[in-house]
Amino acid sequence: MGLSENKICYDVIAERVSKIIMGNMEPEALHYADHQGIKSFREEIANFLTEQTASTNPVNADHVIVMNGCCSVFATLATALFDPGDGYLIPTPSYCGVYPQMCKYADLRPVHVPLQSKAFSGEIHAFQLTIQKLEDALQIARVQNIRVRALVLLNPNNPLGTIYSQELLLGCLQFAHRLKLHVIIDEMYMLSIHDDTPFTSVLSLKEVPDPQRLHYIWGFSKDFAMGGFRCGVLFTMNKEVKTAVTQLAVFHQCPVLVQHILTQLLFDKDWINCVYLVKNKKRLGESYRLMFNGLAALGVPVLKSSAGLFVWADFRKFLSSPTFEAEEELWQSLVKAKVFISPGKSYGCCEPGWFRIVCSFPKEVISIGGRKNQATSMFFHGKADNEA
Repeated sequence: MGLSENKICYDVIAERVSKIIMGNMEPEALHYADHQGIKSFREEIANFLTEQTASTNPVNADHVIVMNGCCSVFATLATALFDPGDGYLIPTPSYCGVYPQMCKYADLRPVHVPLQSKAFSGEIHAFQLTIQKLEDALQIARVQNIRVRALVLLNPNNPLGTIYSQELLLGCLQFAHRLKLHVIIDEMYMLSIHDDTPFTSVLSLKEVPDPQRLHYIWGFSKDFAMGGFRCGVLFTMNKEVKTAVTQLAVFHQCPVLVQHILTQLLFDKDWINCVYLVKNKKRLGESYRLMFNGLAALGVPVLKSSAGLFVWADFRKFLSSPTFEAEEELWQSLVKAKVFISPGKSYGCCEPGWFRIVCSFPKEVISIGGRKNQATSMFFHGKADNEA
């Protein structure tokens, strides 16, 4: 339950992909491809993003770049945007894979924008991002002589599963525009929303303060349960950035056969909208509620969320002390009990004791995991009682 994979819709995806594979293979699938991606594939991606994000302006396929996963997109984009030693703002907790990918080719410095479990005055929920928190983190970076060049946002957030409001998105873009910062926004989970909370894509905003410094990332791994296909997408209106990233993309190309299969998948809009997305949302909601209620029954609080393949759970009362050393000790004990979940420290969380638990499994798997968690919970409750 530590790896964020959508395992509840494998049957739906496998059935559709099998039909595509069994069809006639086009000769072009055996050729070398444009480093930017096959034109027909980029056109289908552009149409798909225009529709699914309710984009104000049609996404231009000429500004779409395809690579073998979003990690490659982060790595090449960071190389194009930054100089060695530059920094970037990133709200934490945040996906632990961003830092190693951003630093793959460039020596960069992450500047954490710490979000707390306590909702302060004027905040609606825990772990809420505010413009003031961005300002505070920027001031700390200046004191440390870090030149901040960009703001990185994950919406919906991983690992929190929360969704940024339109007001907050605009506020972040205006903040970045005022400081001439690039904005890298990852919407990997935009179609993995399991309740009726409205999602505002940055592409749907009518007025973007600085479109030349906005860089959009999406992929097939999460929303389409196709992590093994290794296909990530970058959309940027900045021609210089596009040129630089495309030159690096030669080392990160998505296989041509994969591009052909995904082209046909995206072309089938009726299947996407009327079959897959409907089933995916229903199953995600069922899995989320099963995990949420199961943990609640064990006395483990969970942050209420609307998206993603996971829950953000509060295990602080199981810690022997309020430290990250105690969090590591608890995590090791859970692993020994064959319960693999991800500790908050790996996401840059500023408070020890929070864990991400993936819930995008069939019901019977979650039930087995729940029984393991129950046994582990009883063990740590007993430990706490003995130490009291």
